[in-house]
Amino acid sequence: MAHLEMQMSPFAAKNLYFEFQAHDQGFSRIAGVDEVGRGALFGPVCVAAVILDLRQVPAGIRDSKKLKPKQREVLAENIRETAVCYSIAFAQADEIDQINILQATIKAVQRAIMGLKKKPDFLLIDGTLKAGLEIPERSIIKGDALSASIGAASIVAKVARDGLVSALAATYPGYDLNKNKGYGTADHLEALSRLGRTDQHRRSFRGVPS
Repeated sequence: MAHLEMQMSPFAAKNLYFEFQAHDQGFSRIAGVDEVGRGALFGPVCVAAVILDLRQVPAGIRDSKKLKPKQREVLAENIRETAVCYSIAFAQADEIDQINILQATIKAVQRAIMGLKKKPDFLLIDGTLKAGLEIPERSIIKGDALSASIGAASIVAKVARDGLVSALAATYPGYDLNKNKGYGTADHLEALSRLGRTDQHRRSFRGVPS
């Protein structure tokens, strides 16, 4: 993969280290996978899986939390346009309450991977999560900052989930969802104590009234 590295900026080449390593091991369709919303009190957890075209990786991919909203939106569009394929999946609040957040996140991970139009032959997954599918995988702590593929997935997932929660804000007024995106800010917790929970709140989470 040295010829690919020579065509890219040092930043891009550095963030494709794990992708190049997988290519050297004989894999060609490498999917980055990341989740967003695992710690939120409201709404679903969202997972994106992205297979990048390594010859046209959008500049600026990194941990979605390090980007401003407008930067994320522009990058997400660029990623969706240039990627080999991508997929977005959710686990809703009621599913999270039924099987717990870890198991629901794993289900969403599996849905995102299985939703890719082209089946990946290797997975790079953020954190310590395991997909548990019959596809070779590697979990990478802080992978959204170390792997362009995982970073791309984090951006796509973040933009998708933020958009969904913002769309729900009009249906569930009073919780400041446009601002907190469902996370347990002081204002959100105060609104929960005053208004009670909605059907989109995770009743199994601390801070959400039963």
